[in-house]
Amino acid sequence: MVDEILAVVSPYALGRGECTLASALARECGARGETVALAESCTAGLASAMLCEVAGASAWYRGGVVSYSNELKSALLGVPAPTIERHGAVSAETAEAMARGAIERLGASSAASITGVAGPSGGSDAKPVGTVFLATARRIGGDTELHARRFLFPGDRVAIRDRAAKAAIGALRFHLRGECRTPLLWQERSAESNR
Repeated sequence: MVDEILAVVSPYALGRGECTLASALARECGARGETVALAESCTAGLASAMLCEVAGASAWYRGGVVSYSNELKSALLGVPAPTIERHGAVSAETAEAMARGAIERLGASSAASITGVAGPSGGSDAKPVGTVFLATARRIGGDTELHARRFLFPGDRVAIRDRAAKAAIGALRFHLRGECRTPLLWQERSAESNR
């Protein structure tokens, strides 16, 4: 019976028993021989902390970069300054460049990035508080596959950051499974990109 239920709710089912997004990602990494890295802005290391709650994370988690300022996005992750100037720090293009930089700078086979407006101020009509862009990147042969998503998370600053960190871990898990188009809660469907 449990297997039948899991088959129906897959790919959203994490597993049996006590299982978190981070432990499900750990299991995927172990099964596929993948390593992951994170590039975080508005979550300021929260997603990295969630991954490190899993015992044995050093076997698959390479590390993370917290690049809160635009200057550090460029200096630490190699995000081109013109990308930030043209599209903004909170954009699909910047998120993709951050994820690519995490793979290249941290030597991981896959990465996720998070950049957004956690509030309570800083929002605009085009990018209100709660707007977050996530990108996942995976090195396949000599190429890097990128996938960006836009979210509009409800709640206060704490809730937005928590939801963004969990969404990034979930999106990275889906990307490793070859299911990067699987929609996530609060994702805005029209702002998806696949490169």
